[in-house]
Amino acid sequence: MGRNPKSRDIIMPMPNKIANKVVLAYSGGLDTSVAIRWLLEHKCNEVVCVAIDLGQGMGRGGAQESLLPIRDKALSIGASASEVIDAREEFINDYCFRALKANAQYESGYPLATAVARPLIAKLLVETARKHKADAIGHGCTGKGNDQVRFDLSIMALAPEMTILAPAREWGMSREECMDYARQHDIPVPVKKDKPYSIDLNLWGRSAECGVLEDSSREAPEDAFGITTSPELAPQQAEYLKIGFEQGIPVSVNGKKLSAVELVNTINEIGGRNGIGRIDQIENRVIGIKSREIYESPAGVILNMAHEDLEYLTMIKEMKHFKKLIDQKYSEMIYSGRWFNPLRESLDAFLDTTQERVTGVIGLKLYKGKATVVTRESPFSLYNQGLATYDKGDTFNHQAALGFIELFGLDMKTYYQIKQPVEV
Repeated sequence: MGRNPKSRDIIMPMPNKIANKVVLAYSGGLDTSVAIRWLLEHKCNEVVCVAIDLGQGMGRGGAQESLLPIRDKALSIGASASEVIDAREEFINDYCFRALKANAQYESGYPLATAVARPLIAKLLVETARKHKADAIGHGCTGKGNDQVRFDLSIMALAPEMTILAPAREWGMSREECMDYARQHDIPVPVKKDKPYSIDLNLWGRSAECGVLEDSSREAPEDAFGITTSPELAPQQAEYLKIGFEQGIPVSVNGKKLSAVELVNTINEIGGRNGIGRIDQIENRVIGIKSREIYESPAGVILNMAHEDLEYLTMIKEMKHFKKLIDQKYSEMIYSGRWFNPLRESLDAFLDTTQERVTGVIGLKLYKGKATVVTRESPFSLYNQGLATYDKGDTFNHQAALGFIELFGLDMKTYYQIKQPVEV
């Protein structure tokens, strides 16, 4: 943990300030960098910054970068203390892989990379706030986005006694005005007016919004993407990938056992260079407006595809069809910030029982932006070639079909036998 040598402990809030000490979720970006100075001017006497390492340093090659420069940057702006928490393994194991059991994708496309990170960040903010004896928690969310809901609901659940501060909901500055404010106060920010994207990045994926992306009639420019190769520039030869699962959890890539972070990094690298995981969608935000979102999630897309295909191989029809309802509800709860709702914990218990036989190896073919499942193996496979084949070796009782169809359609047959014309 770093500490600003110029800071001093202040026992009571100064007049007109509502908090003594605020723990701020700090990313090093425009809004949270401006928020440090703005909070000190308007809301509190002391700001403690916390940067949560969820794999933000992941680039095209999946390499990790140190967040220590971000820690030092917070101190230079005016934070009294600043620390970095490495939560990558917890993020993948306890959040992403839980979501994977539910094939969690909001509105059939978005693998929830940003959304599933928010409850963990909120949990760590609460723990840090209590450690520093802070009386408020702050974040950089605006009043139009989903993240304000996710952070606020999570903090309300875990620390109902805490004051929640969201400067960007209050200060009324546009993005351009924030950049001007930063320059006036000598706050370094990694944003230029000719490329004003708002980026969120972690191991599970990357999101980009703002700027030209807000025009839904325009194709997203190539510079809006950061972790995937353009499908047009991807290799001319297909690449094959085998993912091993144990009880619904991915554990190996191409036969090699890997830790959770290593596995996701590896699939991000392989999928990214083949242009897999680009998503451009109009979605319904929690607060009721539609937004255009650009996502990249090579690992999220590939693992969800492989996992669900393995479920079809190993689950009976009724369980799989019913589980789809649970999957949708689980996805919506993550998206809307209700991770700490008791219902989510109950759904986890159900999902865990469904995954007991979701073990096996799924093979995929990756080619120029498209991933396709091509092979499936499992010791619990319900696929019986003898029943499925039309060739020699067919073991299916064809004569049984006649009686099945008679009973299966008996209700409709009876209805139409007695149906009378409707009088008008």
